[in-house]
Amino acid sequence: MQIFGELVNNKIIVKKSKDVGRLYNKSNLGKTTTGNKLSLNLLEGVFLLGEEKIRIFQDRGEIDFQTLVKKAAEHIPHFEIKYLIFRDLRKRGLFVKLSEENKDDDLYIYKRENGEGEKEKLCLISAFSERDIIDINKIKHLIESAVKQSGELWFAIVDEEGDLTYYDVSKLDIKGKVRGHKFSKTTGTLLENRVVIFDKKLGGNLLEKEFFGKPFGNGLQLSMVEALYLMEKNVIDIENVVTGRKNSVKKFKEFIQKSQPDIDIRITVFNDLKKRGLIVKTGFKFGAHFRVYTKKPDETHAEYLIHAVDKNFKRIWAEISRAVRLAHSVNKEIMFARVEDNNIDYIRFGRLRP
Repeated sequence: MQIFGELVNNKIIVKKSKDVGRLYNKSNLGKTTTGNKLSLNLLEGVFLLGEEKIRIFQDRGEIDFQTLVKKAAEHIPHFEIKYLIFRDLRKRGLFVKLSEENKDDDLYIYKRENGEGEKEKLCLISAFSERDIIDINKIKHLIESAVKQSGELWFAIVDEEGDLTYYDVSKLDIKGKVRGHKFSKTTGTLLENRVVIFDKKLGGNLLEKEFFGKPFGNGLQLSMVEALYLMEKNVIDIENVVTGRKNSVKKFKEFIQKSQPDIDIRITVFNDLKKRGLIVKTGFKFGAHFRVYTKKPDETHAEYLIHAVDKNFKRIWAEISRAVRLAHSVNKEIMFARVEDNNIDYIRFGRLRP
């Protein structure tokens, strides 16, 4: 049975009670109005017309799909990507709605959760094109907005061929179970891109208790960020291999900055992760700054990949897509550690199948 609607002031009005029941009660489309009528927005109208489930008229003339799409594009910002997301989620059986009042979110759904009372969870959806620039500050704001509404935050990205990728995005308060230890002090030797400790006993303790470094003959080699961390904790002094002179923390950091200009935010995140009881190792093989363990590496695999970024971080979506897919392929979660002064937000991107 065909449904009929009339286009009035950018709304499609459905008048027959049977049609209202089919659309509103069964499909959760539109809003009821006075006189037991149903008002559909243009996005819902385009969807129904594209699925050949409605015929729409204006001034006794029938409106075709192309005409309605053009009208919707005039009145709904970024209509084409919202339509593709709306259509995809509807076909997956989800009751998605256009967010017409909340400027922070483009679409939303109520997802049923199994359990007593069949509770519904609000999922706020932000729509993006593949060509959009990702802004870490905007993401932080969207997460905080979702939390205030006791909802989840989903990102839906539409690529240039119209295919969709979904992420669930949240802030995590990650913590580990590795307690800090006190170590005796020694001297490390700077060898271009690493620091080596030849004190066998201390090197063994650093590796065994908190998994600092890797064996280097009968010594221990440290990454630059590990060495800086231990230097700031007054566990090691660092001497130049040629002159034998010891570096100050300031001089050593200046040396690192020549090859790692972002060492300030890296060491800030490294320090914070250590305070949280985590084992922190390089994430180079996975395209991130750090890989992180909540327990000792001989008890578990690294659960997280952490990339340290400052508050002005902006990137194209292709870079985020690569990071999330790689993390997923090695059974890890990718998080961006947003650093603003000494405050750090750990923002997680998870692959999502709605």
